Amino acid sequence: MARVRIRHTTRYAYRNPVGLAQHRLMVRPRDSHDLRLHDATLSVSPAPAVTRWAHDVFGNSVCLLEWSPEARADHLEIISALDLTHYPAGPELPRATLDPAVEIFPFSYGAEEAPDVARLRERHLPDPDRRVDAWARRFLAQGGLTRTLPMLEAMTRAIRDEFTYEARDEEGTNSPIATLSSGKGACRDFTLLMMEAARSLGLAARFVTGYLYETAGDGVVGGGATHAWCSVYVPGAGWVEYDPTNGLVAGENLIRVGSTRTPEQAVPVGGGYIGKAEDFEGLHVDVTVQVGDDPPPAVAEAPPVEVTAGA
Repeated sequence: MARVRIRHTTRYAYRNPVGLAQHRLMVRPRDSHDLRLHDATLSVSPAPAVTRWAHDVFGNSVCLLEWSPEARADHLEIISALDLTHYPAGPELPRATLDPAVEIFPFSYGAEEAPDVARLRERHLPDPDRRVDAWARRFLAQGGLTRTLPMLEAMTRAIRDEFTYEARDEEGTNSPIATLSSGKGACRDFTLLMMEAARSLGLAARFVTGYLYETAGDGVVGGGATHAWCSVYVPGAGWVEYDPTNGLVAGENLIRVGSTRTPEQAVPVGGGYIGKAEDFEGLHVDVTVQVGDDPPPAVAEAPPVEVTAGA
């Protein structure tokens, strides 16, 4: 169990006043058995004319911000502050709850679940030379039985051990083939590689966006920004989370905010402005994560436009 406080700041700067188009935020986790959301505060400057909350097609909580057509601004700052308690499953829980029928790979999803995971089992990107398939088959036992959960753990740790992590601010996700060729990538690149590898074996996989926290001696990478990992559906154990950037299994050190079918559907902050291309001056993103019971230091904020709390 860990008490975690997260402050996620996104600031856009403009050389000249511009109009602000609708922005879509995915920054609020869902309260669940493994995550207790105590408080969630969203502060926006300049304040939008309209703030709406909705659930997307996957059930994630999303916020839509809209400004009046005549409004102009030389900046946009969005600050999301979360206070939560995390109860990570840890590797032992999936092993304990795993359906005995799927302990050995390969297995088939049951008739009642197969339609629900069908699209998440399909390969989404081309692999003409079957390079991803070949990489995934490395983790199948040769001449013996392949145990499902150890196979997935070996896959996520192989990415951590064999690839070089490089943070990347540019938008977009590299294809698994590009990641295999370069031997390096950001967290979202490693996540997509593992998703497509799992899908090549007939397993259902989802993209997960959220935050990473570190406790003493963890030595994790990918902090200071939003983080990405994947979850794989294994009957009995459910959606088991794997972080191939750090080799983490079953949600350890990971605060899940949203789960989607593709990386493009999991943008934490998305939107645009009305003006000239040269009006854009820069973007700054900062994520600070505090673990422990001490209250966070006081920081001046923009006036809050929406406050929500999970009880």
